[in-house]
Amino acid sequence: MSGAALAIEIVVVFFLALFLLHRYGDFRRQQRMVLFGTLLAWYLCFLIVFILPLDVSTTIYKQCKIDQEGHAPANHTPANASVTPTESKLKPCYKPWSYIPDGIMPVFWRVVYWTSQCLTWLLLPFMQSYARSGGFSIAGKIKTALIENAIYYGTYLLIFGSLLIYVAVHPEWHLSWYELQTIGITAANTWGLFLLVLLLGYGLVEIPRSYWNASRHGHLLIKTYFKASKLMTEKADAEENLEDVMEEVRKASESIKYNHPLRKFIDTILRKCPVEYQEKMGRNMDDYEDFDDNQNTYPSEKSLVKLHKRVIYAVQRHNRTRVQWQILLQQAVHLEDVAKNETSTTHQFVHSFSPPGPPGWFSRYLYTPTAEWFWECLLRCWFYRLLSVVLMAFSVAVVWSECTFFSTRPVLSLFAVFIQLAERDYNYLYIEMACFVTIFFLCTCVYSTVFRIRVFNYYYLASHHQTDAYSLQFSGMLFCRLTPPLCLNFLGLIHMDSAISHQKKEQTAYTSIMGSMRVLSFIANGFYIYYPMLIVLLCIATYFSLGTRCLNLLGFQQFVGDSEMTSDLIDEGKELIRREKRKRQRTEDGENRRRVIEERYGNQRDDHTARNRTSHELKETSYSDTVTAGTPDVTKYSRSGRDCIELLQDAEPLDFDESLTDDPVEAEPSRHAGGRYLSMSSSHSRIFDDV
Repeated sequence: MSGAALAIEIVVVFFLALFLLHRYGDFRRQQRMVLFGTLLAWYLCFLIVFILPLDVSTTIYKQCKIDQEGHAPANHTPANASVTPTESKLKPCYKPWSYIPDGIMPVFWRVVYWTSQCLTWLLLPFMQSYARSGGFSIAGKIKTALIENAIYYGTYLLIFGSLLIYVAVHPEWHLSWYELQTIGITAANTWGLFLLVLLLGYGLVEIPRSYWNASRHGHLLIKTYFKASKLMTEKADAEENLEDVMEEVRKASESIKYNHPLRKFIDTILRKCPVEYQEKMGRNMDDYEDFDDNQNTYPSEKSLVKLHKRVIYAVQRHNRTRVQWQILLQQAVHLEDVAKNETSTTHQFVHSFSPPGPPGWFSRYLYTPTAEWFWECLLRCWFYRLLSVVLMAFSVAVVWSECTFFSTRPVLSLFAVFIQLAERDYNYLYIEMACFVTIFFLCTCVYSTVFRIRVFNYYYLASHHQTDAYSLQFSGMLFCRLTPPLCLNFLGLIHMDSAISHQKKEQTAYTSIMGSMRVLSFIANGFYIYYPMLIVLLCIATYFSLGTRCLNLLGFQQFVGDSEMTSDLIDEGKELIRREKRKRQRTEDGENRRRVIEERYGNQRDDHTARNRTSHELKETSYSDTVTAGTPDVTKYSRSGRDCIELLQDAEPLDFDESLTDDPVEAEPSRHAGGRYLSMSSSHSRIFDDV
């Protein structure tokens, strides 16, 4: 059972990362390299979060064995503990159900940590520029990626060199490979902790508030109207941008003919365009003209690379806004249905539009209209309010512990108190559950902020397979940089990190690979302890929406309740939703009428066609029998009768395209000399020659 828990969590975490990548990425269209890099980054970060509680319980068991052997330090017993060292020795140590043997966790953490760091600082930035490049060859994309990352890598080398010089000027320090490794880890964790506190301060307030607002249907509907107005503006801008880019592609395609050396680049660009634009350009393109370098000016390869990059961005943005508009429209219609059904006395949830497909077994037997009404109109709001209160309590506990986790005598951190109470009885299951719930809440606050933030149109995680390659890899970079300092911060909250708590205790395997932070004392004793206190100011600023109000004053449209611009956008969004509902209602009514007509007259038309076919076959049979039994004088009439029948049965349309030509010189020799009326034996294409 010792290695089974680790193996199960490794498999479960992999499928969790795969599910999230499938939700945000597109397995069919995006490059395999982009998907693999993002999946690996997310998987490693989630793996650290899920495996760390097992490391904590294993470390507590090892500490118990050390105490029983009489080698424990004198200050191991917590200050608020009532258990004496003698009683602690007498109490037996039970091996946890998820115990991991010695030597496995250090190797595991070393592989996971350094792989994630190589991804976030070296591979993912390069792959990000490679995927965003508009080059037509692998060498061209690599060259572009190296040029774009030269400044990026140079900045980090400058920071690392500054820390290296700071350590080198102290004569009492002798730099070794272990100390250099510690300096690199400290620099990465310092950068990550700086960003972690900013994201955590926002998430601790916004997540409970978002669930509380979700319980208010009126507020949620008004905010949806606001989002609809903004999204329609973005959608119109994306369509206009796509039209402009497609016009440039059309001009380049018309100027570069089929036998031009750059024509293969044009074909690559055309394959990235939407299908309707490809067909339009294919109809208007004449590739039977040779190019002439002396008469025409042609775009260069560099300009085609830039055009290729713009096409990829414009098409992806257009598809994303179109899908998001449909999703937002469904949400608005559903919220309006909830508002209408709240006053229903029948307790039956009625939808404005019928579902697109037949209901499944879940809707037929479990989620019936009555159950849907009770959930949507009655229970859901109370469930969200209760969840919001629980999350709010967790947020208060995190803020208090972040401000007091450095105090070990007495222990003020709430999470440290909970762990130490469970440590007395060696309740490893409770320890692991408490650690998992705590670190899972911290990760939810941080990671949800990463999924919510949007940096204009350069970074934006959109669900339903609408996230571009640049944003996917950027999120992977953020996860790999935020997860290690997040785990160290969690270990500090429960007093399992001796660099912060200054207790001589058995270290976790995760802390052992981080090295001793005392190499840089001003960071271990200053920044790591006092900087997390800034989370109080960030929570207050988030509670009063100071950032949203500042962005609104700068001209960025934000949802502010007491703003006149917000009211105008809400009214505009309400009208847009009403217009789309009318359009959708007309479409659904037309489909219903067509279905009714087909059901009513379809069978009659089929019976009438079958009767006509049977009557026609009977007439042909009787006529042929009459001709066979007739006199020889009737033979000459039978032939004309057969001709009439063949003429009437000829249902093939006349083809005017085979010999029709626009050249009057070619058409003149085939014109008949005798008058305007043409013989039936001549080509049918000459009927309209005189028109």
